Parts: sequence; structure tokens; C-alpha cells
Amino acid sequence: MQPPESRDHLSECLRLLPALSDLIIAVQSFRGRWSAISSTLNRLRVEDIAGFQSNDLSEDFFRSLSETLQLGLSLSGQCRAVHPPAGRLRTQSELDALAASLEQLASDSDVLIRTGEILQSPVGASRREALRAEARMLITRLQVGTMASRLAALESLMAILCSNEKNVLIAVGQGLVAALLGLLDFSTLSHGGAREKTVAAIARVCSVETCRHLLISEGVPLVSHLSRVLAEPDGGGSSKEKACAVLQSLTLQRDIAMTVGFGGSIFLLLETCRFGTPHAQATAAGVLKNLASLPELHHNFMEESALPVLIQILQSGTVPAQENVAACLANLVAGEESQNQTIRLAAFQEGALDCIRNYLDTSAADLRNLEPAIKLLRNFSSSSFFADVILSAGFLRHVILALDCSSGGTRTEAARTISELAAACSKPTRDGVEFAVPRLISMLEAKTAEEKEASVKALASLMGFTLCRKLMKKDEKGIFNVVTLLDPTVLNLEKKYAVSVLLAVSQTRKSRKLVVAAGARGFLPWLVEMQVSTQ
Repeated sequence: MQPPESRDHLSECLRLLPALSDLIIAVQSFRGRWSAISSTLNRLRVEDIAGFQSNDLSEDFFRSLSETLQLGLSLSGQCRAVHPPAGRLRTQSELDALAASLEQLASDSDVLIRTGEILQSPVGASRREALRAEARMLITRLQVGTMASRLAALESLMAILCSNEKNVLIAVGQGLVAALLGLLDFSTLSHGGAREKTVAAIARVCSVETCRHLLISEGVPLVSHLSRVLAEPDGGGSSKEKACAVLQSLTLQRDIAMTVGFGGSIFLLLETCRFGTPHAQATAAGVLKNLASLPELHHNFMEESALPVLIQILQSGTVPAQENVAACLANLVAGEESQNQTIRLAAFQEGALDCIRNYLDTSAADLRNLEPAIKLLRNFSSSSFFADVILSAGFLRHVILALDCSSGGTRTEAARTISELAAACSKPTRDGVEFAVPRLISMLEAKTAEEKEASVKALASLMGFTLCRKLMKKDEKGIFNVVTLLDPTVLNLEKKYAVSVLLAVSQTRKSRKLVVAAGARGFLPWLVEMQVSTQ
């Protein structure tokens, strides 16, 4: 049953609508604008909305509509004259405002009709059903009414979203993502911090991994909105932090990363790195790290003069920002294309290696993640010139110590770096390289094939060093572990590196006996059949 106040506004709307339509026929000025207003009036399905059980949304709708229709009656009376009493410019401005208000109300009526049958919480509903109904109501409120009422609904919704991850799933199931995108599209979005609050809600959705695919599906429109956030002034920095947090997750998808990279956002992200809050700086660097993983975007980084900004953060940024920048630079200098070699040289001239040395020297005190820094060294080491520079600068000690890290990713990168240094270095010997051997032998027992392959490949690269080869020969367990890697059931692992190590240690009769005793002979027919070589 409609409450008295609601019935009054509804009755007023039902009276004013036909009255305004009749008056529009008689207007003499601005007939084109009035014709468009008449079309909008025909979209207002007042009687359909009245047929649903009354709620706060419908009451607000009828109240706003009656006020707008009264304004329309007043204006239509003025426009019955060829020359409106208030003047043409003022009347035209008022007409445009009326048209915009009616267009918004027509859009609101569409939403109310679409959701009117499901907005009521069923009697005796469970707590979960009641929460679902409340989420539906608030999500509908995001799509209708004034910006102030939408923001109030968003604040109530955020309280629900932040209280429990399951609540995010419930709200997303009720159409939250589309409603948030619509809120970003709303014409007066700059009012009252609306963009910041909306982006915060999107970031909350993005924090739930199972919901990210819905944001990814929005693609270009969402990226455009987030890019605008990066381009706007943001006193507290919160909007940029949230926007970068969303982009950091979304740009793991190649298509979205390409959209961001070619859409001019690299410059905006670099500006956020330079002037944003520490958290915004770190998340912006995280987005740049993802973009740098695509070789097609490397030219864009150079066009935006990214290296000085990145090196500055690597030198003096927060630890999370430094980690992301190190990973970004590692991606930029990877590869043997001429462009990558140019970037590698430019990064070196900007002082990247000096920053990495400082980063590694202070890592023991704060237990920072070494993997990005070691990966950057590895990608530099693919060049014989930089391999010599890295070894001469004393980085080998850091790389060998990284083999002891608790992180399997860091150990893997360290082993790969040793392989690159040994392969690219122009000098036949290096003091201290033998300390890597026992650590690499321990890594042969790792759980992942990736780490095992990295370690045996590094061992193969060190077999040219006499002392390393002697250490390998003396380690019976190490030889046994290398032989087990020849087993065909050990998948996703190149056998040639194990073969190379075993050939290197089998130069003496005693070593050959150890290799045979470990079971290598049983794998020989399969290795021959598969044409495994050490090349």
C-alpha cells in the first residue's frame, strides 16, 4: 500500500504529465526543444512504477518528477509567447536544464521498472537472502536519483563490501560492476568525491580474485575512466592509489596492457611515480612492470623518457616501489633486439647497476625481495660487456648468496644469472665462483622442475672451471641427483644440461663408476633415441 505522502506525489505526477503534454502543443518558441522533451515524457512509465510495492526509491522518484513537471508547466507557459518574458538566452538555459532532468528521470524509470519486482526482501528470508536483497536495493540506488543519494548508497554498500569477501561476491552477483561503471559515466561525477569513492569500490571488487574477470570484460571503458583518474589532480592521492591498484591487476591481461600502453597512460603512470604518494608510486610502478613485459611497448617507454624516472625510484623510492621498478627494468632490458640493447646501455648510463648494488647491500637488513634485482642482473648479463662489468663490480657474491634465499623464485633467478655470467664472460676464471657449486647441488632436490633445471644448467655452465668441476666430482649425492634428472618421468626439464654435467665429471675412472652406479646406463638408450645432445 502506498503511504500518504507517496500517493500525493504519485497523484500529482499523474495530473501534471497530461497537462504538460497538452501545453507543449501550444508553445510558440523553442519548438524543437519542446518536441524532444515531449518524447522524453512518453518514456516516463509512471503507472508501471506505481504498480509495484512502494519503497524509498519510488517515493524519491515521484517527488523529483512532480517538482520537475511543475517547472516544465511554468516554462511551457512562458514559451507560449514568440518572445519569452525572461528572454531567449535565459529561457533556453532553463529549458536545457529541464530536458536534462527529465532525461535522467526517464533513465531512472527504466531502472525502477527493471528492478521493481525484485527489490523487496522476502518475508522470513535468511540472513544471506536479506543481505542479497539489501545489496540489490543499494545497487539500484547507485543508478537512480541525485548524486548525493547515489553517494549515500555507495557509502552503505562499501560498508557491506569491506566487512566480508563473500559480501563482494554477493554484490557482484547482483550487478555491482555494471552499476559502478554507470556511476563513473554519470555526468556530475566530480561532485563530492564521487570518482574517488567509485574507484575505491572498484578496487575492492578487484581485490577479490574471482571477480576480476568481470572487470577485465569491461576493457576499454574501464581503462579510460582509470586513466582519467590518473590525469586529474588528487590532493590526498587516494584515487590514484586505487586506480593503479586496479590497473596493476588488469594489465596482467595482454589485451588490457596493450590498451593502457598505447593509450598514453605510460606518461600518467610515470607522473604518478614522480609526484604520487608512496603507495601510489609503488602501485604505478607495478603497472609499468606489467606493461614492460610486452616488447611492443618498449618504444613507448623510451618515447616518454621513462628511464630517469625509474632509476630515481630505484635509488630512493620505498621498498615496494623499488621492487616493482627493478622488475620493470628487468623486463625492459631483456632480449637481444637492437632496441633492448639500446635500453640496456641507456639504463647502465643512468646508473641502474649502482642502484642495484645499493639495493642488494641493504637487503639483508630489511629482508626485501631479491628476485627482481637478480633478474635485472641476469638480463644485463646476456651481454658479454655487461657480464664483465657485473663480475668486476663484485655482484657475483650477491648472486651466490641469493642461492640461499627461502624464495624458490629468487634461487631460480640466481642460478640463471650464474649461467648467463659463465656463458657471456670473456675471462676463463673467476675467484669465488666455486662457492656456488654446493648451493646449486642442493637446489637439484627442489620441488619444482623450473628450479631443478636452472640449477643443473648453472652447474653445466660452471664445469669449464677446474675447481667447480673438482667439487662436483667429489659430491656423490650431487652426481646421483643429476643422474635422476635423466629419468623420462621427470618432465618439463631439458636433459642436455644433466648430460653436459655428467660428461664433464666422467673424465676419470672413479667418476665414471659413480655415474654408472647412480643408474645412468639405464637411461642411455632413451637419451640416444631422443637424440639428446649437450648443444
